[in-house]
Amino acid sequence: MENIIYKEESYEIIGICMEVHNNLGAGFLEVVYKEALEYEFKKADIPYEREVKYEVNYKDIILPHKFYADFVINDKIILEIKAVSTIVDVFVAQAINYLKVSKNKLALLVNFGELRLNYKRIVL
Repeated sequence: MENIIYKEESYEIIGICMEVHNNLGAGFLEVVYKEALEYEFKKADIPYEREVKYEVNYKDIILPHKFYADFVINDKIILEIKAVSTIVDVFVAQAINYLKVSKNKLALLVNFGELRLNYKRIVL
């Protein structure tokens, strides 16, 4: 049987995302979904940080541009929120970059912009 990284935690996070999508539906801005998720994470007593800043090391310098992950759950799972018509490759690349700079192993890319919640698990 396949070993799925952070299976229980990601199942719980996606369940919360589904709850938010079931209540709000599609069509809101990302910030609305983030606020609703924050409410649900607090209610479920799930440790999280919002808008976590990461620096990019390049050779012997830190580049001026910073990355901001939408959420980091349990200090190990990046949750990136979108509210667009479809998940495109550039969003997957963005999540991969977040994993690289954070040294985390799992990112959940969740799109609230579709009629049904859509998400991708990205593992590094």
